[in-house]
Formats: sequence, structure tokens, C-alpha cells
Amino acid sequence: MSQDDRHFETLAIRTQVPTSPEREHSVPLYLTSSFVFDDAEQARALFADELKGNIYSRYSNPNTDELVRKLCALEGAEDGLATASGMAAVFVTLGSLLSAGDHVLAGRALFGSTHQILTKLLPRWGIEHSYADLAEPGSWEQLIRPRTKAIFVETPSNPGLDLVDLAWLGALARRRGIPLVVDNCFTTPYLQQPIRYGADLVIHSATKYLDGQGRAIGGVLVGAARLIEEARFFARHTGPAMSPFNAWVISKSLETLAVRMDRHCANALALATHFEGHSELETVRYPFLPSHPQYELARRQMCQGGGIVVLIVRGGYPRARRFLDALRLLSHSPNLGDTRSIVTHPASTTHSKLTEEERARVNILPGLIRISVGLEHMDDVIADIEQALAASRAAGEVG
Repeated sequence: MSQDDRHFETLAIRTQVPTSPEREHSVPLYLTSSFVFDDAEQARALFADELKGNIYSRYSNPNTDELVRKLCALEGAEDGLATASGMAAVFVTLGSLLSAGDHVLAGRALFGSTHQILTKLLPRWGIEHSYADLAEPGSWEQLIRPRTKAIFVETPSNPGLDLVDLAWLGALARRRGIPLVVDNCFTTPYLQQPIRYGADLVIHSATKYLDGQGRAIGGVLVGAARLIEEARFFARHTGPAMSPFNAWVISKSLETLAVRMDRHCANALALATHFEGHSELETVRYPFLPSHPQYELARRQMCQGGGIVVLIVRGGYPRARRFLDALRLLSHSPNLGDTRSIVTHPASTTHSKLTEEERARVNILPGLIRISVGLEHMDDVIADIEQALAASRAAGEVG
């Protein structure tokens, strides 16, 4: 059986760097800053790019190489590189695609730090952007300019869980000859593979579901070899390298990604179904709830609904604060994709740098709570949310 014929779970477990002369079964840690040359000619040839091989761990390392090989196999990508964080992967991507005077077309619903790169950092170098509304696909092509050099989207979006039709957008990007970049953090390649729909580059914050236990920071960029070559040059000389230790941890975590995502998705659907129509909530959003406005699209391009559920509590930010403070089991943290269920109030934390108008345009309302549903028993998670909703209501009545 060739590697191309193997199933997702097998690729995630059996894609490994070659065994060393020690014949280890589990891949070892390569905690070294540099590598030894056999002779002067090999050193010259490696630096001249005439030979492939390890030189310095800022450039490559067996542990980061294994992680990249796994993600390429799982996403169906030609090549890739690992970075120190998900945001490093975003910046490397944009930095390698864009020059002064260029333009980016992006989906309006983006993670807060990506928004800061587009609106605060890239303009320093004369790079402009336009935002397109995910719900108005007819407007996208009108926003493309002669110097549009990248289209950038998240799907599902963070935190609103809005979706982009990847097949439609991939066709548009191909027709206009513009690289399509997809942040696939919320779904992982187990649930959605954007390259199948025409994406040229796929970004992951490996900190989230790829690690899955809140232990390591990292990012991965995979995609077309010609674009990865430019990104690798940019990263090699600006230095956002992933540590070998973090690469080893995350690569090991990928071995259980499929079983973890199955449980995350089952738990999230159970939680969303339980709370839909709850008297203390204005709305519950989850891609695989039939009430989600893009439910049919979610079913087409995702095999399950993911591990994120959005609750909008009645009473706005004051009620949201009381709800967060009343929780006893769930963790209040900015992270997601952990074994532990995590709650976040995006409007006051991860997306607080957006203006109130900008948040409203992407449905980040004052009462919105993002829940990263973990692997605990759902009865315990649901009970904690129920008691926090009741406590926050009672505290409001007293106040």
C-alpha cells in the first residue's frame, strides 16, 4: 500500500523521520542548535542549496521536518514549514506574498491579531487591504484590484463561526490568478481540507487542536511548493522557527488527532443541542445545527461541526461577566482546542482592539461567549453552564 492510499489516522501515526542507527520505535528529540558537516565540500554544497540536509535548527530540524511532513500528508499539500506560533505563520505567509504597493482581500471575520497585522502593521510598508463580507459573495470580485496578491480567509471564523464557500472562492482565486490562503485552525485537516477546494496555502495555529492539551505554542504553513519556497526564504532570514521540542510534542499529538476531534465534535453538538432555545440565551451558533444560517454549506465542506460553540447570553456584557465569574468547572482562558473546556469573552479580550462597529459587523456581540468544548463528560460541562446561567441571572436581579 502506498502512502497516498493510507487513511488519515494511519498517516498521522506512521509518518515519521527515518529510524536512527539506535533503532528506536518512538522518534527521539533532536535538541541541537546545529549539525556537523562531513567535510568542507558538504558544508559548501548545503549552503549553496545544492544538497538537502540539516544545517541549523532555525532552518530545519528532524523534529520540525516530521511535523511538516505529517501536516502535508494530512492536508494534501506539496510542502510546508513550521513556525514559532500560529501568528508567525500568518505573518510569514503575508510577508512572503506581498510587497510595497500590494493589496490583500480578506474575509471581514478574522482573528483579532490577524486584523491588527492587516490594519496596523502592513500599512507601514505601503500594503493595503479590503474586507469582504462572508455573507455577500457577490461583492468579492469587485474588491479585487490589479495589485491584489492574496486572498485570506478563516472558515469557520473566530469566534462567530461564519463560513466561506471554499469551492466558490477557490474557483474565483484560480480564475483571477491570486493565491488563496485559508486559516484552517478551527477544523484541522481531519474535518476540512481547503486544498481540495482550491486553496494554495493553509495555515494552522498548532497551539490549538493539533497539540490539543494546551502545552505548546506553534504554527504550520503548508501548500503549493512554489509558494512555500518563498515563505521558507522569508522565515529562514527573519527567524520565527518552531523549537524542536514543541515540534516533537505536536507531532506526537497528531497521532491522536482523529479520536480527539471525534470526541470534541460529539461533545460540541451535544452541548449546542442542549442549549438551543434556552430561555437565558439569545442565540446558540454551531455549524452542524440546522438553525445555523450556513448549515448546508457546513455539511458540504466539513465532515463534522468542530469543537467550538457560541452562546449569546441575554443581558449583554454585564450578564456575560457575571456568567464567566460564576463558572466552577470550565476554564476562563484565551486558548481553545484543549482537552479542558474553555470559555472566552472575545469582545473584551481576543477581539477587544476592534472598534464596536467592527465587532458588530462580524457578529461579535457584547453577550457572546465562545466555548471550546473539551473532552470531559458533557453532563458535567452542561451542569456547570446551567448553574452559571442561573447564578448570573440571580446576581443581576439582586443588583
